[in-house]
Amino acid sequence: MVVKKHALLLFSKPPIPGKVKTRLTRENGGPFTPEMSAEFFKRCMYDVTDLSMFALYNLEQQNAAELEQDPEADDNRYDFFVSTCPEENVELMRKTFEDLGQWPREFHYIVDHGSSFNEHFDDAFNQIFDMGYDSILSIGGDIPTLPITHIEQGFQWLHYLDKITDHSGIVLAPCQECGVSLIGFNKNTPIDHQGVYYAMNGRPALDAYREKAQEKGVPVAMLATVADVDNGEDLAHATSQMRMMKYAHETQPDVYVPMRTLDWLDAIGIQVITPPNDDFDPRGDIDA
Repeated sequence: MVVKKHALLLFSKPPIPGKVKTRLTRENGGPFTPEMSAEFFKRCMYDVTDLSMFALYNLEQQNAAELEQDPEADDNRYDFFVSTCPEENVELMRKTFEDLGQWPREFHYIVDHGSSFNEHFDDAFNQIFDMGYDSILSIGGDIPTLPITHIEQGFQWLHYLDKITDHSGIVLAPCQECGVSLIGFNKNTPIDHQGVYYAMNGRPALDAYREKAQEKGVPVAMLATVADVDNGEDLAHATSQMRMMKYAHETQPDVYVPMRTLDWLDAIGIQVITPPNDDFDPRGDIDA
């Protein structure tokens, strides 16, 4: 039996007004004040973290059942990391989570460094790999509609790729704008995040990862698209989706409902309104 360590990484800033979700503020065409944007992000982050706890518990239960059947199977251990910056924000992030009460597992906090998002992301990954972890799956705090199964399947794919390759492989889930909502590597994966984010060279993040993987011959597993929430259109989509998830939960109890986010949106009276759509192909010859 081989013990392997795996990290679920929440890569995030703390919910500080004016520093998060600024495209949702009224001055940028959104519905919120800076304080409301921060509150929205905090609630999203709580829900994402909560569903992460369920996913890690499920993975541990699945591994325990596997070990019971085969004592020589890998003993997979899962830890939850929060990476933020600068260093003084660590205590703020810690307090943000502790304000909600006791969580079911320990949180490990690290500070990421760099002069760009790509460098900060690389630094967080490198720190965790240097601690002896075999794989990292990273998510953001602004994806409240993330299915629990995405985290489970993300790690399952990394475990599989670890066995069929030289311990390398990538798993990802696209977002709605050619980026990624979830990204994970095995330890020996010979790529980094350099040149990926914010399209500084005109190349979307999803294409950047594909090109890096193709260049090195690294296999990629892709999960279904999960939308993050950056602007008003994203918010409308997520709000409608969360309301449907709440109703569908009655039939599909495995559907995680991000109630902290949804309750707050309902409490402040957010309504999703779509104007009539006349931008469609003519179908008079059909409808007539």
